[in-house]
Amino acid sequence: MKTTDPSLQSFVDVAADSPFPIQNLPYGAFTPAGDDSGDEAAHVGVRIGDHVLDLTVLTTGGAPAQAPSLRPELFRDGTLNALLAAGRPTWTAVRQDISQLLRHDEPALRDDDALRARVLVPVTDTIARLPVDIGDYTDFYSSKEHATNVGTMFRGKDNALMPNWSELPVAYHGRASSIVIDGTPVRRPSGQMLPEGAERPVFGPCRLLDIELEVGFFTGPGNALGRPIPVHEAHEHIFGLCLVNDWSARDIQKWEYQPLGPFNAKNFCTSISPWIVTLDALEPFRCAGPEQNPRPLPYLRDDEPWSFDIDLEVSLRSADMTESQAICRSNFKHLYWNIRQQLAHHTITGCNVRPGDMMASGTISAPDPEGYGSLLELTWRGTKPITLRSGKDGKDGQEDQQRSFLADGDTVTITGWAQGGAYRIGFGEVRGTIEPALALENVTDHAEQP
Repeated sequence: MKTTDPSLQSFVDVAADSPFPIQNLPYGAFTPAGDDSGDEAAHVGVRIGDHVLDLTVLTTGGAPAQAPSLRPELFRDGTLNALLAAGRPTWTAVRQDISQLLRHDEPALRDDDALRARVLVPVTDTIARLPVDIGDYTDFYSSKEHATNVGTMFRGKDNALMPNWSELPVAYHGRASSIVIDGTPVRRPSGQMLPEGAERPVFGPCRLLDIELEVGFFTGPGNALGRPIPVHEAHEHIFGLCLVNDWSARDIQKWEYQPLGPFNAKNFCTSISPWIVTLDALEPFRCAGPEQNPRPLPYLRDDEPWSFDIDLEVSLRSADMTESQAICRSNFKHLYWNIRQQLAHHTITGCNVRPGDMMASGTISAPDPEGYGSLLELTWRGTKPITLRSGKDGKDGQEDQQRSFLADGDTVTITGWAQGGAYRIGFGEVRGTIEPALALENVTDHAEQP
């Protein structure tokens, strides 16, 4: 039976509307709540309902005979890197064995009270850790709607897309060291900005702090230096997907990005969700992406449907609000360049990718304004602010708030899910709360406070 079969049920109590049914089984890393020993003590786990199956503990001393693929060396380091390096045949076998262990009619774990108590941990008793030791990070720019919107703002409608955009997946190299897990606070960055009409830049806290709604994927075995990954084989090197918020300092970026692109405007923080949803789990939701015109060059041609129908939502909550307010609803299927094309283009020069590298989609904007994936677009460069409903603690009489860009104390949450007829495949969420910039006036004589 396929691991995505709608009739599969687990002995673990999973709510009918849970985003983590047995058909999902996303991977993550965690430490037990109250354990202050740090990432060195992280465990690898799989989410099932409101529990995590601790694969590190389960395989210590040997997994049950019903799960021969669950070898301890794949899970003992507290990250998924060893599993990612093992390749797709191992990924498929491990997923099959985990699914079998969790089935309602499999007694090996279900009827072993002592083992079950050790390896099935309530998610509320865990602290999420980065699931992968990320070596390199590349951020693409693959939404035609987003690229067109931004280009229209800065170059006009007739020159919105640069000549190369429809020919190749544009990207830049990001900063892996500042990728953080869901819930990590985001410090407002400081840097150089050029005020309108000024001749010289000023230094100070970013004033135009923005979100970027993205989805990332993690690479598996990778390729040898000098040997590209063909587009039709690229999925063999892609383990799974997660949610990404690639925070952006728009005013810093506007000043610095020519001629080499983003640098300080993007290197300060990128947030990801804790659960990696595998391509196997997403297979029933695979679909065609937008029509590509002109037809890509041969090395990028992909006639198979390699997008996914994944709903995405961004919500915002100010420090004075008790509930988040949805500000964007988009879908992964709007991306012009798919994940196989992205990886094929990344390696066409012979660039080698390694197990655990992360590639992000770039901002995912829908064709309609309600689906624009950044505040830059949602507020059209700040000219159309978003109104946030009032009511601290639910009280009436509070004044509505407006946002063109993020304020200190704002919390942004991105969620994502693929909805089937019988079950939902969820990604969880990625949250970040904006903290004030550090006081850095002594760094430069050109400091200026907003």
